[in-house]
Amino acid sequence: MSEQSTDLRETVRRRYAAAALKVTTAVSATEGGTGCCGPQPVETDDTFGPALYGADERDTLPAEAVAASLGCGNPTAVAALRAGERVLDLGSGGGIDVLLSARRVGPTGKAYGLDMTEEMLALALANAEKAGATNVEFLKGTIEAIPLPADTVDVVISNCVINLSTDKSAVFAETFRVLRPGGRLGVSDVVADDTLTPGQRAERGDHAGCIAGALSFAEYRRGLEAAGFTDIEITPTHPVADGMHSAVVRAGKPANTGTPDIGVPDTATPDTVTRPPGKALPL
Repeated sequence: MSEQSTDLRETVRRRYAAAALKVTTAVSATEGGTGCCGPQPVETDDTFGPALYGADERDTLPAEAVAASLGCGNPTAVAALRAGERVLDLGSGGGIDVLLSARRVGPTGKAYGLDMTEEMLALALANAEKAGATNVEFLKGTIEAIPLPADTVDVVISNCVINLSTDKSAVFAETFRVLRPGGRLGVSDVVADDTLTPGQRAERGDHAGCIAGALSFAEYRRGLEAAGFTDIEITPTHPVADGMHSAVVRAGKPANTGTPDIGVPDTATPDTVTRPPGKALPL
């Protein structure tokens, strides 16, 4: 990884660590008697964050999971999750999409959350425990090197995270690898008009703010095709900046395609996996 890529990754990590700490600090203040209203949402505008989820979804989750939401869409609403499926959320943050996925796949399914930020993982684990979710597992790692074996999951979701990667071809290749044959991708992400150069995208917002690192529609499609995906659909949903859009991205892994396992163990080592105790998440 280049020095610039390393610096960008660290900038992203610091931003999301600070977001997690803001929610955690607010909770601690409330529990200590110095607050009154619970965690306040991390600062966003109407194009990002909790407002993109329905009230019926927000009201069923721990307030901390909702407050930490920084996404540009609602991938669980477009992935058509079914009971018994195994789902992986890339860049799971405070766990909102993992918890919604866990409810949709039910006790016979499983929802994995992958994040590189210790603070977000700690917050997500606490949220899962509050929700009573036992069909979830949180993994520490990067989306460019997913710590799961090949052909592991039925669905990969993500909420405005792939644009943050400095090696999107690795993300697409790893996503394809961990999906079982016939599996599918359903993510929300920021995508740029094909007419915008990388420099023009950077003029509209920074990398950590999900703007400068966004691919164009054509670049996104080419990246998914190069990884082996088919049936690719990229549908804009709402603008986030001039010529920049939140979009729903769907794609599939052909049913007759397998991928070689590169030797990643079935479960990560104890210091990289966290599992919440408690009751099953109500359906």
